[in-house]
Amino acid sequence: MKRKNYLWLMILISGLLISGCKPADNKLTDEEIADGWTLLFDGKTLDGWRDFKGEAGTVTAPWTVEKGTLTALGTGSDSTGYIVSTKEYGNFILTFDWKIAEGGNSGLLYHVVERPEYKVPYVTGPEYQLIDDIGFPDKLEEWQKAGADYAMYLPDSSKKQLAKVGDWNRSKIVFDNGHVEYWLNDQKLLEFEAWTDDWFARKEAGKWDFAPEYGLARSGVIALQDHGSRTWFKNMKIKELPRRPQKEILFNGKDLTGWEVYGTELWYVKDGEMFCESGPDKEYGYLGTRKYYDDYELTVDFKQAANGNSGIFIRSYIKTGVAISGWQVEVAPPGNNTGGIYESYGRGWIAEIPDEKENILKMGEWNNMRIKVQGDVVTTWLNGQQMTELKDQKIGQGKGRIMLQIHSGGGIKVSWKNIELTEL
Repeated sequence: MKRKNYLWLMILISGLLISGCKPADNKLTDEEIADGWTLLFDGKTLDGWRDFKGEAGTVTAPWTVEKGTLTALGTGSDSTGYIVSTKEYGNFILTFDWKIAEGGNSGLLYHVVERPEYKVPYVTGPEYQLIDDIGFPDKLEEWQKAGADYAMYLPDSSKKQLAKVGDWNRSKIVFDNGHVEYWLNDQKLLEFEAWTDDWFARKEAGKWDFAPEYGLARSGVIALQDHGSRTWFKNMKIKELPRRPQKEILFNGKDLTGWEVYGTELWYVKDGEMFCESGPDKEYGYLGTRKYYDDYELTVDFKQAANGNSGIFIRSYIKTGVAISGWQVEVAPPGNNTGGIYESYGRGWIAEIPDEKENILKMGEWNNMRIKVQGDVVTTWLNGQQMTELKDQKIGQGKGRIMLQIHSGGGIKVSWKNIELTEL
């Protein structure tokens, strides 16, 4: 009997030791805390989440907490049922456990930008696809399957070990200053570099032609999708990674590489200079960077050959066609606030220059504009003289491209060179 009791005691102790080694769900270890990890889901509440474009602390979408899981109830759709993190993230490592109902479809999106005209998160945020590859009722393309960077990069099917329906999967997303990795059950399924020529080629050749701002943001909220299927999440942990500021030459002096044209006005390169010139339509035209930029110093030389009504937009984006939203550092003929700041389709002039500084502009000659954008403060200089300094909460919340403008009306010609940016 003593021998039997001893054996049972040893089995009990071994079981306790084994169970004690397994981390508790929705908890951080001391090591994880020390390494900078935080929880996105506490296992008990919806704290830290809200409706897409909704008020803080408000979740009306079909999500709840069930037995320690963040649960989609399965009544959402392509256009409804999204919740987002209350905090924005840029560079990070994100890990999460998930399972999905038979035939189910869901997704996790990041760098999502919330704007009134955006009805769904996927017009801006890349998506780690979550789906039942086997049981989904319709035929799936490879770019739709679990672990894909949806409609962009395919998972390596030879490495994919998707758990059967009802069992948990563990996923990981790494976004490190443009380097991206997707993992599933300890296997790296894909990796790529965002904003490269290859990335833009995939964007333009795929389904994102209707979404010009897709994937451009460098930070944003994380979104979870209820796509009409019950889906469960737990152990959602994130570690933020540092941003590595870079210096970029935005104009190579040869062609318009790195820029996108909006409108019918003329943009071309000749003799190492970039020109904008009124076309036959005499409408607004824009030349925008292919990436978003947050905090930076921008320097650019410009020369107004005719009229010169133009501008440099910061943290701006195309709403539709040539309708733009954002803030313009003015480039205009003498007496018209060159170096001042104008909010398009909004408040109008929000920072005009002093009258005594109107003579700093050299019409028909090369001028140097310097713009510093940091947080909610914008400072401008023209030919070495400070023109404005503006602190504005709305600008501080803005995200977007750098864009050059040609004004409507016709008869305008401006040349540009030495466009350089240093991230802060």
